[in-house]
Amino acid sequence: MRPSFFHHLHPPTIPAKQARFRYTLAAGGLAVFLVLVLFVTGILEVFYYIPTPGDAALSVQTLTFLVPFGGLIRNLHYWAAQFLVLVSVVHLARVIFTGAYLPPRRFNYLLGMGLFVLAVLLDFTGYVLRWDEGIRWALVAGTNLIKSIPLIGTALYGSLVGGAEPGPATLIRFYGWHIFGLMLAAGILVVWHIFRIRRDGGIAVPPPALRETQLRISRFELVRRELLAMLLASVALLLLSVIAPAPLAQPITAGSALPANVRAPWFFLWVQELLKLGSPFLWGVVVPLAVLTLITLIPYILPKPAVSEQGHWFPKSSLLAQILAGFIFLALIILSLLALIPAF
Repeated sequence: MRPSFFHHLHPPTIPAKQARFRYTLAAGGLAVFLVLVLFVTGILEVFYYIPTPGDAALSVQTLTFLVPFGGLIRNLHYWAAQFLVLVSVVHLARVIFTGAYLPPRRFNYLLGMGLFVLAVLLDFTGYVLRWDEGIRWALVAGTNLIKSIPLIGTALYGSLVGGAEPGPATLIRFYGWHIFGLMLAAGILVVWHIFRIRRDGGIAVPPPALRETQLRISRFELVRRELLAMLLASVALLLLSVIAPAPLAQPITAGSALPANVRAPWFFLWVQELLKLGSPFLWGVVVPLAVLTLITLIPYILPKPAVSEQGHWFPKSSLLAQILAGFIFLALIILSLLALIPAF
């Protein structure tokens, strides 16, 4: 069979053991697929969305209830965005727990962290674009964290929201960042990340002499597996979009206060829980940035995984990195669950 363009995006062959689902979890390929779903559904949504405070929530309702298949498109966009953040976390955990950041892959690890941050920011800005009562925490409490930064906080807050408080300028700026700024940066990093995967030798594996088996699979088999994973993901997304509509609430009214029971988006619930401990700057800015920085610097400040242990889960040579990452992930999960307790 003659390779197609999509086949040429993959190496001719890869080790069969490291191509198994229980090693890769298909997280990287699913992330790329979800980005494509978001891109297509986002383009369709743009035709109906109106980025003004008076019309934003109403245009979302119009798209959801009056446009043929509009509700399905919006639901697909919403769930693809949530799963992109979740799949990105799984992919990050897989890289750390398999020690797959050994040089020359350290730089690509940084690119991946940049993509993860952009995915969260895209989800956050898209969340705010609903401009209804359900996004009040993100709009008010979330942006107020910027104001808590000493010396430069007020200036940064004004640049972000376009004034002394959220208003029409805030929505148009979030819209601009979501559609142009963040999407452009994410597109560049996605291409760069994929290019570096090929340039760095593909998936992390031990040297040939240290491999348990020399069995390899062709790019044709790899593409077949990826298409099967995309098909299964498409079915799951469609089913979820049909049975679980994306959140929708009443439009924000002028002068309304922040409700007492409002919650952050699920990926920031842990930050909301931390804010109960005291200083917004310390717990809402410093600690989250410290966690992000610590995870980003794992390949640079902790012992390198042994080359002979590449391509395996939980290499002993990178045990410290696994303990650190495991503690951080567990802490974030516990904090997120604690933030949900008052809702029951």
